[in-house]
Amino acid sequence: MRGIRGISQLSGRLYAAQAARKVDVAAAVEPVKFLPQEVQVTKLPSGLVIASLENYSPASRISVLVRAGSRYETMDNLGVSHLLRLAASLTTKGASAFRICRGVEAVGGSLSVSSSRETMGYTVDCLRDHIDTVMEYLINVTTAPEFRSWEVLDLTGRVKLDKELAKQTPQIGVIENLHAAAYKNALSNSLYCPDYMLGQITTEQMHNFVQNNFTSARMALVGLGVDHAILKQVGEQFLNIRSGTGTVGSEAVYRGGELRHQSGGGLVHAVVASEGASVTSAEATAFSILQHVLGAGPRVKRGSNTTSKLSQAISKVTAQPFDVSAFNANYTDSGLFGVYTICQANAAKDVIKAAIVQVNDIAQGNLAEADLSRAKNQLTAEYLMSLESSEGLMEAIGSQVLADGTYCSPEAVTQKINAVSSADVVNVAKKFMSGKKTMASSGHLVNTPFVDEI
Repeated sequence: MRGIRGISQLSGRLYAAQAARKVDVAAAVEPVKFLPQEVQVTKLPSGLVIASLENYSPASRISVLVRAGSRYETMDNLGVSHLLRLAASLTTKGASAFRICRGVEAVGGSLSVSSSRETMGYTVDCLRDHIDTVMEYLINVTTAPEFRSWEVLDLTGRVKLDKELAKQTPQIGVIENLHAAAYKNALSNSLYCPDYMLGQITTEQMHNFVQNNFTSARMALVGLGVDHAILKQVGEQFLNIRSGTGTVGSEAVYRGGELRHQSGGGLVHAVVASEGASVTSAEATAFSILQHVLGAGPRVKRGSNTTSKLSQAISKVTAQPFDVSAFNANYTDSGLFGVYTICQANAAKDVIKAAIVQVNDIAQGNLAEADLSRAKNQLTAEYLMSLESSEGLMEAIGSQVLADGTYCSPEAVTQKINAVSSADVVNVAKKFMSGKKTMASSGHLVNTPFVDEI
């Protein structure tokens, strides 16, 4: 596909078409009233989903989301999604790396890329008046990458730096090992390029990955502070790039297992999990509520999370400092649920077993109505407050429309939370207890039990 060198042919400026709607405030008898808007969703015949919310903000945010995360890598190109994440600012068929950087900065905008095991997201932020400028670069980056060999080779140092920074964060390593141990394929792929693949991924492999995964049916175009008709026009003209569903990733197969990483220091990071619920599963909301019943983390900065059932249980077996929370991850075809503990090495056995005992206590039906109500309130508040930021709102809209092409309103989500019963939460706790366990641990593991000892 040829690169896009200008999209002014849409309407001069994307918002020039809105000129007729402008109001002379000075001559107006009453102030201009902006009516609240709902999220609008359109699915094109090509499969591309377009979603937008006109919030009348002077700043706009637009994302192209693609089902092209690390789970879609093969044994031959492991790490290619990590490289793509760093290659977003490289030369495309329509703009040089310098032009992209200079052009975005000149209008006070920003271009960022994020990735997970399932998706990649390309996002631009800018003032509303400069949407056409930054949109040009967004389209180039997502539809017309060039991957010049010397530019790709220069990324090796940045890949190494990413990996080194990840190694300095024990939580990242433990969660990566948890996925590697839990699954046979797909979701076991790391977010980071393996050491043996550093400098080995070719431009041809990158082009093939983009060709197979960056298709219209695997994309969503999401905008905040932008007119839906304009966004739809952009999608129809520039993102109908390749038809088809692209690479069909294999279904994730949960197996259970254990990975231990022995290192120095006096702390132990450990997570014990079993298979949870997929995003679309009826159990997904119940698992989220169970997570908040057990404790999803402190509600106050540097707080001790005293309302957490896990914290209350563990404080009875050790007086040493510890940190504990429930872990919950949901994917399109599977999920992981468990408990994450951080504690002194000599207390690891007692802390981990106390956490599992607490989950088992709920699985036996010992769930107070007050704890259930508190968990529902915390989950509802956490969800609604996440929508107050443009990042959280964009994530909520994008993840939903990319998964099934529709968007659930906050009211519908809160109703779903309130509809979960005590029996539903007890049943998912039983599922955790009866499921095959997976464990990942890191630190001084002299007193850390193995998964078959829990």
